[in-house]
Amino acid sequence: MHCGILVLFISLFLTLVGPCELLDNGLAKSPPMGWIAWERFRCTTDCNVYPDNCISEDLFMAMADKLVEDGWKDLGYQYVNIDDCWSALVRDVNGKLQADQDRFPNGIKKLAEYIHSKGLKLGIYGDLGHSTCGGYLGTLPETIDIDANTFAEWEVDMVKLDGCNSNSTERSIGYPKMSHALNSTGRAILYSCSWPAYEDGLPPKVNYTLIGQLCNLWRNYDDINDSWDKVKAIINWFGDHQEDLQPAAGPGRWNDPDMLIVGNFGLSQDQSKAQLAIWAILAAPFFMSNDLRTISDDAMNLLQNKLLIHIDQDKLGQQGVRIKKDQDFQLWKRKLSHGQFALAYLNTADLGEARSFTLSLSPLHIEDCSLGYNIYDVFDKQLVAFLTSNHTHSFRVNPTSVVLFFIRPVC
Repeated sequence: MHCGILVLFISLFLTLVGPCELLDNGLAKSPPMGWIAWERFRCTTDCNVYPDNCISEDLFMAMADKLVEDGWKDLGYQYVNIDDCWSALVRDVNGKLQADQDRFPNGIKKLAEYIHSKGLKLGIYGDLGHSTCGGYLGTLPETIDIDANTFAEWEVDMVKLDGCNSNSTERSIGYPKMSHALNSTGRAILYSCSWPAYEDGLPPKVNYTLIGQLCNLWRNYDDINDSWDKVKAIINWFGDHQEDLQPAAGPGRWNDPDMLIVGNFGLSQDQSKAQLAIWAILAAPFFMSNDLRTISDDAMNLLQNKLLIHIDQDKLGQQGVRIKKDQDFQLWKRKLSHGQFALAYLNTADLGEARSFTLSLSPLHIEDCSLGYNIYDVFDKQLVAFLTSNHTHSFRVNPTSVVLFFIRPVC
């Protein structure tokens, strides 16, 4: 279907359901945070061979326990998200989705009760198509209402709706319909839609004004995997297309560059800093996909950095932008509330030598406070400079790494 016809169709749909039926759940006023299974555990379903790592209720209960025991919940990591491969291969006699009986013997509602007893929230995965990306039960336009009501009956708090095995026409119908259906359940359910990612992520095929009225967050681009090359590709794509992406984000509606892979196998400590810094500049959801039972102290310290989280969760909700790119060097800036800023100096080169740079506030249009600014290094957790518009300071950034500054006025 031609993209112009799609937009016309969706506009007609919204006219029919009425403006009051647009997503209005009051959720995600700041980017949501939590843990999700997919990148680390994928579709591991053999619990006999892999009892500690299979997609099962035991895995999600264990991660919920760790979120509480190790202080993650207190920092804002509140969602425990099931991804693909959780369901049985057939619906029940009433046409409802059901969990795999061997791996979720107590059912999703009992799991939700356990998660809630920990003061956390449960997310679940669906796919707008005849089957999920992993080959499990999908949601078609004609089953959306029953699936939304099933999720609400299970007391689920978030739904991620993927788009494998669907076409543009089905997506143009299904994603708005699921938004309406979730809104109609009477339960506040965070809605993550992958619609833009399946339509190349950009206008004219993607209408971000419309997406922001229907979804709390959305995937825009390719799936992440456990590699620096993929993290770098995502960063570059968001920077290259920020004119279309940045205005779409704000409280209640967020671009999602995908999961945090910090704590897995593919990133060095410096590269882990780089992913976290740019995700925070992008006001991105912070959904970790790692093993919280075995995560290293170094990775935990990065992910639990309070100043980093403060930047990501800033109440102004304005996504940052890349303001300079010079071959392997990038400068990203995010305006924060109360006259504060975050700056990320990213060195994507893999050469052995660190790169020097000079921080000067006036060229960055950070000069409203005549008394000056305190400059904090977020990952070193220290005040590193005090600058006015007339001063500069030199720093160095390692290869495939970042220096992230939090800039606070003293006015």
